[in-house]
Amino acid sequence: MGRKIRVEDICGVFRGSEAVAAGVLTADQLRGPQFRRLYRDVYLPAAMPVTHPVCCEGIALALPAASVITGRSAATLRGIPLARATDPVEIVAPLETQIARRSGVDVRRTDVASHEKTQWSRIGLATPLRMSLDLILDRALPDAVADLDAVLRTGLIDLGPLRRLVTERSDRGIVLARRAVELADPRAESRPESRVRVHLVLAGLEPQPQYVICDWQGVIARVDLGFPRQRLAVEYDGEWHGEWRQISADRERLNRLQAAGWDVLFVTARQLRDPRSMVAAVRTALAARPTR
Repeated sequence: MGRKIRVEDICGVFRGSEAVAAGVLTADQLRGPQFRRLYRDVYLPAAMPVTHPVCCEGIALALPAASVITGRSAATLRGIPLARATDPVEIVAPLETQIARRSGVDVRRTDVASHEKTQWSRIGLATPLRMSLDLILDRALPDAVADLDAVLRTGLIDLGPLRRLVTERSDRGIVLARRAVELADPRAESRPESRVRVHLVLAGLEPQPQYVICDWQGVIARVDLGFPRQRLAVEYDGEWHGEWRQISADRERLNRLQAAGWDVLFVTARQLRDPRSMVAAVRTALAARPTR
């Protein structure tokens, strides 16, 4: 019979073939209920939660050393949760690197300079600047700007060096990446808010992010997006605040905004999935407001 081990003796991801070759596990144990297959030949204890950092740790065991974790995966490893457990791990690797096709991994072939990565596990991790470049290359503008805003908001990078970097490079998708840098704004407090702003700007509108509204008593609110000439606030309303104190505070805030002559248009997650309709709703609301 094969050697038996306790599940608690293994507390992280591991290569199945290496565990069997070393006699730590038998093939039957590996296929049993105690362990879960994460990638080909990469396993973890069945009770261990699968998070995106865990996926990064797992794929690092299976990829060549020249591979570099970047984009949303690198941001998540650096404490900015842009990638979910179900999202593919984003990798860049040199053209000459042999990487077998795997599900759950998004590989882009390109060179990465030595100063653009640091060592992480068995492979590389993109520096914050390189990570930010890969966040905005070959992506839809609203998504690219939303992720870049989230990174800028943490102070992990400054916009100036990234602006210089995209000016110097000629990667595929660099034109849209430059536009993403132009549209970026660290004042945005959520990724959906950033997406709403980008859709409105691309439609020719000029919302002001995190606009502060005051009345004779002082500050009423800081709204997601403000159109001060029409006194229209646009707010992303992705989650219902069910706790009664929050409901009361929200209603008091809305009453004060309306008393100050402002109207509020709420954009829901469903509306954000239909940007054309959302922009049309904002245009209609603006047209109904007198310009001041």
